[in-house]
Amino acid sequence: MISAALSGFALGASLIIAIGAQNAFILRQGLIRRHVFILCLICGLADALLIAAGVAGLGTIIAQSPALITFVTWGGAIFLSAYAVKAFLRAWRPAAMVAGAPEGMTLKAAVLTCLAFTFLNPHVYLDTVVLLGSLSAAFEGRERLAYGIGAATASFVWFFVLGYGARLLAPLFARPAAWRVLDVLIGIIMSLLALGLLVSLGGPA
Repeated sequence: MISAALSGFALGASLIIAIGAQNAFILRQGLIRRHVFILCLICGLADALLIAAGVAGLGTIIAQSPALITFVTWGGAIFLSAYAVKAFLRAWRPAAMVAGAPEGMTLKAAVLTCLAFTFLNPHVYLDTVVLLGSLSAAFEGRERLAYGIGAATASFVWFFVLGYGARLLAPLFARPAAWRVLDVLIGIIMSLLALGLLVSLGGPA
């Protein structure tokens, strides 16, 4: 069981620890120390839910439903594009932030944005439900459960490390120029992700 759990943890970490919209959002919230715990918890729970669905066999259904993937892809592309514009506008008028500053989204807005980054990203379904789910077929019984728990644990560990570890960069972001660079990078990441989603729509079925 330990071997299966470690396999799930390693694969889950390799898929989660990549520059993406969700990670960029958690990083920024961690830097301003706003709603960090609840947002990291939401990301971890969402991944755990999707991983559990994949291990239970839902991946096959999603893989055979191109209409669902197309719908999520369009929604994700539109949302990412809008957030990219917002990031570029922030970069146009940066402001120095301090830890715990009141600037930023309300809790409700932050939660809704976090959920959108999670569930309007078709790659999250392909990575957690389809890929992790299909690879769980190599295990049976308790080992399969351990594999799923290992993968879900990797998600929780990563998001909490990212969210709370971001404060170590706070001295660097005491200057407006640093926030300008961050928001430009976030805008570029969101734009490239949105473009990638739109390009995928024109790819082969």
